[in-house]
Amino acid sequence: MEKRLIHELRAVLDTPLLKISATCVQAPVFFGDSLTVSLQLDAPVDLAAVNRVLDAAPGIELVEAGDYPTAVGDAVGQDVVYVGRVRAGVDDPAELNLWLTSDNVRKGSALNAVQLAQLLIKRLV
Repeated sequence: MEKRLIHELRAVLDTPLLKISATCVQAPVFFGDSLTVSLQLDAPVDLAAVNRVLDAAPGIELVEAGDYPTAVGDAVGQDVVYVGRVRAGVDDPAELNLWLTSDNVRKGSALNAVQLAQLLIKRLV
C-alpha cells in the first residue's frame, strides 16, 4: 500500500526522485478516508500563505484553525476534501503538517469517473 502511494505521488507530481515517507493505516469504517500529511520544505513554513492557497483552491474546504474535520461529521455526502490542523512542525519550522478527510465514495473513484466523463463529453461533443 505504501509503495503504491509513493509511486502514484511521484507520478502525479512528475518527480521520480522525490523523497517520500508514507505509512498507511486502514480502519474499519463505512465512509471516509482520513490522512495526516507531513511535508518537509526547504524553508520555514508561511502558514498564512498556505492557508490562503488552501482556502482559494477548488475542491478544498479549509476548516477553521484549531479544529479538525472528520469523515462522518464533515465529509460524508460531500465532494470536497476537508483540510484542517494546518501547522508547522513542533521542532522544525520547515515542516508542514495537515489533516485531510474526504468521502471516499463521492470524492474517490466515483466522482473522478464522473468528472472525467464530463471532460470527455465537453471535448468530444
